[in-house]
Amino acid sequence: MDLKLTGRRALVTGSSSGLGAAIARLLAAEGADVVVHGRDEARTHGVAEEIGAAAVAVGDLATDQGADAVAAVAGAADILVNNAGAYGHPHRWAEATPDMWALLYEINVISAVRMIQRLVPGMRERGWGRVIQIGGGLASQPMSEQPHYNATLAARHNLAVSLARELKDTGVTSNVVSPGAILVDSVKELVTDLAPEHGWGESWEEIEPNAARDFVPNDIGRFGRPEEIAGAVAYLAGPYGAYVSGATLRVDGGTIRSVI
Repeated sequence: MDLKLTGRRALVTGSSSGLGAAIARLLAAEGADVVVHGRDEARTHGVAEEIGAAAVAVGDLATDQGADAVAAVAGAADILVNNAGAYGHPHRWAEATPDMWALLYEINVISAVRMIQRLVPGMRERGWGRVIQIGGGLASQPMSEQPHYNATLAARHNLAVSLARELKDTGVTSNVVSPGAILVDSVKELVTDLAPEHGWGESWEEIEPNAARDFVPNDIGRFGRPEEIAGAVAYLAGPYGAYVSGATLRVDGGTIRSVI
């Protein structure tokens, strides 16, 4: 299926590995001119070469200078995927200091705001654009651990809806893709390391359904794949997603349960 992205320029932040790389790979395969972004120059260039990216942007979006550098490379971007972010350490309320809250908010929220403020005005002028935040189910169903991380996800969801209202009648949409637990390399390594003490089995075929049952119970019985999140982003990025704005598209196997 042709998602009609040929000729559209897309910046995917945090696309030098993992989920962001999968998103960049699919957008490029669908014909978009993808700008790969990361902070590690070698790794970012490696992904860009692999997928045939249009450009490489290296910079720390937690700073104005880094955001300026990335925006300059992105140029007249039609699609902005705000994927860059951090999970932080698994602190509980008594351990998460105000400084930790502030740092994670800077990385996970303000970095996205910086890119929105730099790229969306051009989209408005041209009368077409897509802004997609990568959020998560913890935005609406937070856990006791990682309160500062949970809160940053909620902020990403909230700002996407506010932006959608701001962009009314402009031809630019704003949405959220909300993944469940996704099987990037670091997650698979962690789960495999934890398997013996939890009795999840020895082979990955045994480990995955048992770990998913204990960690992220869902209707599919496994972890999500990066390509499945990329597919949701690609849909929202093109003309087939033109009537979707201010929405959260959950791709989590049914982890978050809601009737609306």
